[in-house]
Amino acid sequence: MAESKRKILVVDDEVSIVRTLRFNLERNGYHVCCAGDGRSAVSMVISERPDLVVLDIMLPVLDGVEACKQIRRESDVPIIMLTAKDQEIDKVLALELGADDYVTKPFSLHEFLARVKARLRRNEGGGRPRERALEYAEVRLDPERGQLTVRGEDVALAPKEFSLLQVLMENEGRVVTRQLLLDKVWGYDFEGEAQTINVHVRWLREKIERDPNNPERIVTVRGRGYMFKA
Repeated sequence: MAESKRKILVVDDEVSIVRTLRFNLERNGYHVCCAGDGRSAVSMVISERPDLVVLDIMLPVLDGVEACKQIRRESDVPIIMLTAKDQEIDKVLALELGADDYVTKPFSLHEFLARVKARLRRNEGGGRPRERALEYAEVRLDPERGQLTVRGEDVALAPKEFSLLQVLMENEGRVVTRQLLLDKVWGYDFEGEAQTINVHVRWLREKIERDPNNPERIVTVRGRGYMFKA
């Protein structure tokens, strides 16, 4: 689809930021619609069907974190979070809830536009080929159905947890570096830190390991990365 036809939903209650982003996005050929609170954002994702959502974390009525969670129940549209917070845990939380990227305020317009273009490029290509289910010992992951079963019980995973486990299981018995996991799960243009991986691995272990403190499936290979062991 041509960039001139791409629709971007900008969600922020700061009028100056909305005006600036709208002007520069439209100047680059995008169609822009706007919302000032999280509840309106969720509704507009359904009614407007944007190609990408720019979502501030600090929003009235419904904050960006909860809005992101609700949007993910309705759509897999790419989401870029805007946050004034510079703490790693806030960024990890945003990504864990289903956001694809984040930009910390204040940011350069050049960086912002580059992130937008990168996310739209990654979302091109239409339908994907059917992915086979991965099953090792008591862990079964079905990418096509978005389903994880551990010891016969269904286990709910957030989007990034699911993708992370999928990459690890696809490389069963092989070491996967933190950088490769960042590239595969968060994208080559992601500028976060490797600590993001450590946090998500800990959450995964709590959901699939019999003893998360002594993991048997997702093991750490010191100085290299992680390995899924059957």
